[in-house]
Amino acid sequence: MSAATHPRVVVVGSFNVDHAWQCDSLPRPGETRAGSYRTGPGGKGFNQATASARCGVDTVFVCALGDDDGGRLARTLAAADGIDLRAEDSPEPTGTAGIHVDAHGNNSIVIGPGANGVLSAEFVARQAEAISGARIVLAQLESPVESVLEAMRIARAAGVRTILNPAPANAQAPRELLAVADVLTPNETEFAALLAHHNSGRIDPADVAGADDGHLHDLCRTLLPRGTVVVTLGAAGAFVSHREDKCRGDELPFYRVPAYEAAVVDTTGAGDAFNGALAASQARGGEGGFIAHVRFAAHYAARSTEQPGAAVAMPRLPRQPEG
Repeated sequence: MSAATHPRVVVVGSFNVDHAWQCDSLPRPGETRAGSYRTGPGGKGFNQATASARCGVDTVFVCALGDDDGGRLARTLAAADGIDLRAEDSPEPTGTAGIHVDAHGNNSIVIGPGANGVLSAEFVARQAEAISGARIVLAQLESPVESVLEAMRIARAAGVRTILNPAPANAQAPRELLAVADVLTPNETEFAALLAHHNSGRIDPADVAGADDGHLHDLCRTLLPRGTVVVTLGAAGAFVSHREDKCRGDELPFYRVPAYEAAVVDTTGAGDAFNGALAASQARGGEGGFIAHVRFAAHYAARSTEQPGAAVAMPRLPRQPEG
């Protein structure tokens, strides 16, 4: 991407070196299991930036990296995918993640934030030109909230649409951050955690997919009264809730989008694939309303589960004309 070209998508987030173990079932407390091991790139931010770039959209990735092999890996891989990497140098080591994957592709993850935890709002502010010139800004919560908030505020002031992926579930998304999100994309666990944190209602994560659509819509409106909420439901697809008078080209204020069939190997990066593809599709534009972007993202996410790994599993698509 040339310096004169505005990025279509700016992603603010994390890069991790993933250490993944695959075995028949996830270990229980006190249990040791044997399985295969691999290492590779990950982090929600990098996964989403990779997905956006591999969807054929010019992408900037803003992050923090350590002066180590992990940081050098991030720079090499970003260059290979044409991602414009804007990395703050950190005295902390590059972030890491420990991932367990079972025979059905289900996973459990523990992260060591490292450099991701010290990405500064000041460094993000220095990326204001790229953020203000983008079509979509996408962020998660593996970076400090104040840094994410800085990016979203810059975007909002410039009229750039924002997507907040409130992950991981144990991170806190304050009301002031939700207020500058045009689209909120929690999974079932994150959705339930946000509702509980903001005293906006209660629902068990296991009950989200089977809940009444009208009830889900009401809960979504308590979280993001003026924006769109997309609750990703894994194999059950996604639930979309718009503000009643702002349906973004859709006929209905709320609806479900089914998941696409896939020969699932590993679901580790599926949510990130969805978010990156959703950002890329919106940045590219086109007809069909918001539902077309969600369908594209759901299909892309399904394809990402057919390969092991996170960032490396993101499908490569040909560059398409922008709308």
